[in-house]
Amino acid sequence: MAGRFISLEGGEGVGKSTQIKRLAEALRARGHEVVETREPGGSPGAEAIRKLLLEGEAERWTAETETLLFAAARADHVARTIRPALARGAWVLTDRFLDSSLAYQGGAGGVGEAAIRQLHAIGSGGLLPDRTLLLRLPAESAAARASTRDGGAGDRIGGRDASYHARVAAAFEALAAQEPERFRPVDASGPAGDVTERILAALADLL
Repeated sequence: MAGRFISLEGGEGVGKSTQIKRLAEALRARGHEVVETREPGGSPGAEAIRKLLLEGEAERWTAETETLLFAAARADHVARTIRPALARGAWVLTDRFLDSSLAYQGGAGGVGEAAIRQLHAIGSGGLLPDRTLLLRLPAESAAARASTRDGGAGDRIGGRDASYHARVAAAFEALAAQEPERFRPVDASGPAGDVTERILAALADLL
């Protein structure tokens, strides 16, 4: 049975972590092996880089430095976790992947799409998900959810101002429009169970 690679994307507070868990349960109930992972992170080396990326003051790194750190973490994640799981036929569900770098550092940070895609080609062989689910939620609803998560502490990227996150949201929408064959927008409002049903519908052709 062929493995499948699914990424969940979106801004802060849209419910990616919750939906990864719910989707994994649904897929396991169908008999699939499922690997749940995240970015930055997902392998020992990438988790070490995660601490560098998410801890400290908001301006600890330039956008260019963030881009390089994310690319390095992703290269290790792909080599150590994602490709081996796909090779044995597992479904890999990741909370963020390349598109987050394109939206955050590329779009909101101004690094640009071409540079990030070039780094991805070098570090991760250009690997893309079979399906990318873009969870959509109004900015005010997402901000309210994010403020209650982890006691509202947040991290150095999630804690940036509203204008930054508006640029992130716009970049995600542009990516989805650019690759409609890979992206599926998902309404992330309402009860978690309803969102999971929408996600499963968006994956129906792969199940």
